[in-house]
Amino acid sequence: MAEMSNEGAHMSAGIDLSQFFQVFFEEAGENLQTMEQMLIELDVNAADDEELNAIFRCAHSVKGGAATFGFNDVALLTHQMEALLDKLRRHELNPTTQMVDVLLSAGDALRALLARHQGTGQTVPDTTELLLTIKTLCAGSAAGSVARSQPQPTAANAAASPAASADRVLELTVGVLADDSLADSLVELFKEIDGLGQIEPLDAGRGADGMRRFKITTTSSDNDLLDLFTFHVPRESVRLAPLGLGYGFHDGAPGAPADEVTAQPETGYGFFDDAPGAPGKPGARPAPSASTEGALQGAAPLAAKPAAARAESKAGAALDSATLRVSVEKVDQLINLVGELVITQAMLAQNSLGLDAALHQQLSAGLADLERNTRDLQEAVMSIRMIPMSMVFNRFPRMLRDLASKLGKKVELVTLGESTELDKGMVEKITDPLTHLVRNSCDHGIELPAERAARGKPETGTLTLVASHQGGSIVIEVRDDGKGLNRAKLISKAREKGIDAPDSMTDNEVWNLIFAPGFSTAEVVTDVSGRGVGMDVVKKNITALGGTVDIDSAEGYGMSVKVRLPLTLAIMDGMSVGVGEEVYILPLGSVVESFQVKGGMVKTIGGTGRVVEVRDEYMPVIDLEKVFEVPRFDFENVSNIMVVVEAEGGRVALLVDELLGQQQVVVKNLEANYRKVPDVSGATIMGDGRVALILDIGALVRRSRH
Repeated sequence: MAEMSNEGAHMSAGIDLSQFFQVFFEEAGENLQTMEQMLIELDVNAADDEELNAIFRCAHSVKGGAATFGFNDVALLTHQMEALLDKLRRHELNPTTQMVDVLLSAGDALRALLARHQGTGQTVPDTTELLLTIKTLCAGSAAGSVARSQPQPTAANAAASPAASADRVLELTVGVLADDSLADSLVELFKEIDGLGQIEPLDAGRGADGMRRFKITTTSSDNDLLDLFTFHVPRESVRLAPLGLGYGFHDGAPGAPADEVTAQPETGYGFFDDAPGAPGKPGARPAPSASTEGALQGAAPLAAKPAAARAESKAGAALDSATLRVSVEKVDQLINLVGELVITQAMLAQNSLGLDAALHQQLSAGLADLERNTRDLQEAVMSIRMIPMSMVFNRFPRMLRDLASKLGKKVELVTLGESTELDKGMVEKITDPLTHLVRNSCDHGIELPAERAARGKPETGTLTLVASHQGGSIVIEVRDDGKGLNRAKLISKAREKGIDAPDSMTDNEVWNLIFAPGFSTAEVVTDVSGRGVGMDVVKKNITALGGTVDIDSAEGYGMSVKVRLPLTLAIMDGMSVGVGEEVYILPLGSVVESFQVKGGMVKTIGGTGRVVEVRDEYMPVIDLEKVFEVPRFDFENVSNIMVVVEAEGGRVALLVDELLGQQQVVVKNLEANYRKVPDVSGATIMGDGRVALILDIGALVRRSRH
């Protein structure tokens, strides 16, 4: 069906519009997202006119594009939404929560319809009931509401304002940009809005100059009409002028003198030099203003521009001119090429170490410049993939609104640090775990209003999302002011599940019990998500991204879950260490300290395990030579350097031969290019061309625990 719609779009416009499809789908998605956000923030008791106008513009932009491309189901639904929104912004109806709910549902249906046209949607939503509901809400206009929105003059001021009460006859000229749908929407406007007046065409259709002309009989002022028309057509494409003689352009048109129709069919409509009816000619009307003339002359060449783009405000147009839409594949390709450039630069730097700096001064200076420029280029390219956390946070207000309504709770969402940026690849992977944490906080963290009131809390709970940069990581916190975790209940539940949970456990260890597979403290299983159900999956997903999860809780006051993630998965700061002839990379964020091993520091326990004492703390020792079975040819050499690394709340000491230094490395996916290797998260290419493995610190910590 989508294909048929597209074909219709091609034929109706007379040109191939498929080149604009992707732009339309992207812009429609952005408009629906903006509309949803504004609807959620709308105060139904004190709705702001500008907010209602902005919501109307979003729906109108989607409708205009859909009509242009022949997506009639989308255009039909947005048309009904427009009708309701138009009555709201004209104060013919007062907004209600039901209206907001219906408009949000309509937005969901539009997304599904657009996905189907795009070829990504599976189901065809039935919008029959939705359309009926919107029509019913539209019909709920109170008697006399139009009179309120357009007050009639009293006897006292009628004389002072004769135009307000007397009918005025005007000529409306519309510069049609793509097809007749824009002009037709003005005709529909006069049908839908009572008291606006009457409209009738003065021509048989669009002329060669791309214009449409109408006769309007109305009591409204020019400014009121232009303000209303602006929501349907660009203001610069509309002109209003008093209707004079000689305005008929075809047989039987109103005002066409019978004896002149054939002889002079085009009298008095000229908008260009030497046209019949231009200034200076007999029967000419006053010329349009310079600004209007320029706008109307410039209308026709824009025939290929999509309707969605036409409906944008000037501010939006300025914003678009400053941005460029580029596919993610192209950006990824650019990042890969820059990665290869970084490796090549590292190789050149390595090979130039043996050169005499005095003899090759110019070469050394050039290599130093190359290194600096390469790093700057690398940072600039990486910043292209960085997107603000608001892209993630924006999906939660709607979800929380629906969830709170379903659970009978009152929840306020507070977001902080929305401008904090994160790599696009990370954003896509972190969205699901965060969604799960937010749902858990709403379902099992925040109490019912009556329960909160009984505890002396405000009935409305607060759920806070915070994003911030800390070092080379981003920290995302999900915090609620609910009931928090119950220590005794968690320990009891753990023992029921057969998990070893002594009373001597620290609070942090008890909180981490909820990450055990299948662990849940939910009294009743709901269709939302129980705290603990799937929390092991949340932690697993975050750990796979090289991140950590920390829980803090105060019973009766709420809890906080902090997710710490690296800023990007493509490039990382690492410490390179040598073991025998091999080089391994440790993520710098995991490295705590390094020291030289002295006699008596390492102790053997249980016959096989070894621990090292560091400032009164014992930690497991992992010998990388044995873990990776590194062949050794210098048998007299013994590993005597330890690097303390930390992950998943635990620390281990890695035994290595030497510390080679700190550097930025380009991460290559080992699993995609070779196969999954235990205790290894990826690989990189060193300056000398050798492959170095990047160690999975979390896996090594888990290994030491087993």
